[in-house]
Amino acid sequence: MPEHKDILPPELIKDSGSFHPINHMKDSIMNLLISFGFEIVDGPEIETEEFNFDMLNIKKSHPARQMHDTFYVENKSYLLRTHTSPVQIRGMLEKKPPLAFISGGKVYRKDDDATHLPMFHQVEGIYVDENISFAQLKDLIYKIIYSLFGENVELRFRPSYFPFTEPSAEVDILSKEGEWLEILGCGIVNPVVLENCNIDANKYSGLAFGLGIERIAMLKHGVLDIREFYKSNLDFLSQFKWR
Repeated sequence: MPEHKDILPPELIKDSGSFHPINHMKDSIMNLLISFGFEIVDGPEIETEEFNFDMLNIKKSHPARQMHDTFYVENKSYLLRTHTSPVQIRGMLEKKPPLAFISGGKVYRKDDDATHLPMFHQVEGIYVDENISFAQLKDLIYKIIYSLFGENVELRFRPSYFPFTEPSAEVDILSKEGEWLEILGCGIVNPVVLENCNIDANKYSGLAFGLGIERIAMLKHGVLDIREFYKSNLDFLSQFKWR
């Protein structure tokens, strides 16, 4: 009798992949904002100073425009966008109010520590219509944060300054370790920005906000160092599984 040989193929290890936690968080936030009535717009990651700074009322003397803060390319002719706000500028130039846009994606700044990265993700939104108030902005921010963290989350609004909004605020969330971590900036759109986009600031006003996706993910998942998300550590990333 010939010797029996096992000719069946080896069993495959059934360990499927999953979305990266940052992509999953970004998509979740954008889907939430779509449900609130916002429309998605997109734009380039390589920008001009005009759209990244000038149109947003960021003056030539502002520190954010310096080489130690911004990644410039081609002898400062272009730069890696430092926020997704230029996308909203392009949207406002193309459409007339009332309008409600969101944009999400990678942005770049020269930062690198436990709560900052040289490349990170933002989701920004803008809503322009007649008689927009800071009360409406606060109501929207509460809805976003409660949807993400539940209504028992501790948060605070802090007065802040941004050239493109006035008044402006930053919002912090209290972590499980008892530390406040800023997750977003917001404010009423500066009338100068509206006029730059050919929108009558005497008739229209707007609210704007920008969320830091990595920091929200840190708080949601109890991650203490933002850099962990990008170390390609499969033991770390395998904790995050979504269907």
